[in-house]
Amino acid sequence: MTIATSERDLAVVRHDWTRGEVRALFELPFPELIFRAQRIHRLHFDPTEVQISTLISIKTGGCPEDCAYCPQSSHYQTSVKAEKLMRLDAVVAEARAAKSAGASRFCMGAAWREPKDRDLDQVCEMVAGVKAIGLETCATLGMLTQRQARRLKAAGLDYYNHNLDTSPEYYGAIITTRAYQDRLDTLGHVRDAGIHVCCGGIVGMGESAEDRIGMIVTLANLPAHPESVPINMLVKVEGTPLAGGAQLDPLEFVRTIAVARITMPRSVVRLSAGREDMSEETQALCFLAGANSIFYGPKLLTTPNPERDRDRRLMGKLGLVPMD
Repeated sequence: MTIATSERDLAVVRHDWTRGEVRALFELPFPELIFRAQRIHRLHFDPTEVQISTLISIKTGGCPEDCAYCPQSSHYQTSVKAEKLMRLDAVVAEARAAKSAGASRFCMGAAWREPKDRDLDQVCEMVAGVKAIGLETCATLGMLTQRQARRLKAAGLDYYNHNLDTSPEYYGAIITTRAYQDRLDTLGHVRDAGIHVCCGGIVGMGESAEDRIGMIVTLANLPAHPESVPINMLVKVEGTPLAGGAQLDPLEFVRTIAVARITMPRSVVRLSAGREDMSEETQALCFLAGANSIFYGPKLLTTPNPERDRDRRLMGKLGLVPMD
């Protein structure tokens, strides 16, 4: 199968990727795949710059969804306990600390199926408060209606995260309380409201190579590519259905990063959950494959994340600097 390699072809942003084309990318010899991903990355980004975000949980636990990977689901017995929505002043204080530590974007996550209007009132205040101190704002609150998306936009929300998680074919094995189309509908509401889309998936959930292909094809063929594409490695949490699964080969994870970069050339590709268990060498390969964003800080909602000093040391070794 022929895959475009000229500079002109590499610069084209496509929304008509076939499974065969994406499969061919995954199957390339590793040096060739990384080379192609690097060429595309350098056409659109400075390869030494990494966008830094901080993610906090503003409402933890008690979620009615049954996502098989999630310790916040009320369906599973985990160490995560349900908590109330954080106070506005506490969220703003966390945002100030994140900015001081070098973050340029502040992400707020809440364990809801969808927010109630009274909850959204408080989240909109948080968005406005974080925006006022000079950070980009991001939220992940579950499904949204058109009206809710417009309200968040009016409050100053820059990004909304709503991952597809996996391929359409494998989705039912991971989540039964929400349909794939529900996720696509929320993405449409967010895009129509003028909010940037943050949408990616999780690998290492027992999916096949074809499912990783299917996830990338779905993301790359959205009407507009997500501005931010987080690629997560499953973090196994005791008490969830996926706690005992086999570990994904790290090089398969790197390949997924590279194929995301090639198929969505202008998107920021985030090396997201799972970094706590990754070696420096694996993370370095991910940056080489086109990842150019990370979460900074000790936690991703409820799961561990590398400490800031560890990230600073790694970025220093690699000659990487925060993106403005």
